[in-house]
Amino acid sequence: MPLSVGKLPQAVLDRLLRQIRVLDPRVIVGPRVGEDAAVLDAGGGNLLIATTDPITFATERIGWYCVNINANDIAATGGTPRWFMATLLLPESQSEEQVESIFTDIVDSCRKLDVSLIGGHTEITSGLDRPILVGQMLGEVAKDRLVTSAGAGVGDVVVLTKGIAIEGTAIIANEMHDLSRNLLAGKGWQKAKQFLNDPGISVVRDARIALASSDVHAMHDPTEGGVATALHEMARAAGVGFVIDAEAIPVFPETALLCNHLQLDPLGLISSGALLVICSASEAKRAAAALRKESIAANIIGRVVDQAEGLKLKDKSGLRDLPIFEQDEITKVLN
Repeated sequence: MPLSVGKLPQAVLDRLLRQIRVLDPRVIVGPRVGEDAAVLDAGGGNLLIATTDPITFATERIGWYCVNINANDIAATGGTPRWFMATLLLPESQSEEQVESIFTDIVDSCRKLDVSLIGGHTEITSGLDRPILVGQMLGEVAKDRLVTSAGAGVGDVVVLTKGIAIEGTAIIANEMHDLSRNLLAGKGWQKAKQFLNDPGISVVRDARIALASSDVHAMHDPTEGGVATALHEMARAAGVGFVIDAEAIPVFPETALLCNHLQLDPLGLISSGALLVICSASEAKRAAAALRKESIAANIIGRVVDQAEGLKLKDKSGLRDLPIFEQDEITKVLN
């Protein structure tokens, strides 16, 4: 049966990953659903973190996207991004000026994060209608500071930083110019286009503040499939359930307007820029307060329950199943 654009279905991915046998005992965290980074014990006091992510939906500022979403995966483990590599596949129609723009974005983004660009590969590839950029980021974390997606426990609560669908909103505003400009009007459209920078798609600072202020049990940065799918991934990794308060989830006005018009569910819209932080109730309050003090919005959006209770979304009509979006909502309008 043909597969849809987007992530592999979780059941398929889980089946494939279960076939892998990691033989090297230095692999602390290997391939599994819900974990976006591998963790290796390479000796010494720190662990080495490795992650990779492509940019497939956006065409504008893909260098900026690629560096930041890969850095986010490192930050969500409690680590510090250090080294970046990139594979850039270009269509035959690409100009030298366009290539230079992508390269400049990569260099500038690495510099802002104090990350070293250490290599990569670039080629003109037949059959492409847009550039495809795949990044690989390496980072470090102290052995006693490692955080994974699988650390949630019953009784913990869920903190969400900033709001949902930041990346999806920016992509729609930048890729669907005419519709977005007409729908959001002048200032609203310009604001949505700048969501990459404000509130921003980086969660490196979010993670750093949360870790410094509280005892964090788990973190995850939502990407394809949005916050709803990220919660499913965390639940699967930890063997728990969630009850999420729909009214506590922040949705930006620009996001709401675009999603309502395009009939998209913001819960399933690509969401780099948000960070899910899970800890005890008392620690969650401390983390949220510390984030707000640094002008990063933070809301407690739900609680961790027993796996038998499932994943539920609580709204005005009561409890219903939390949806999972194995095909990101943005594919409905960009493909």
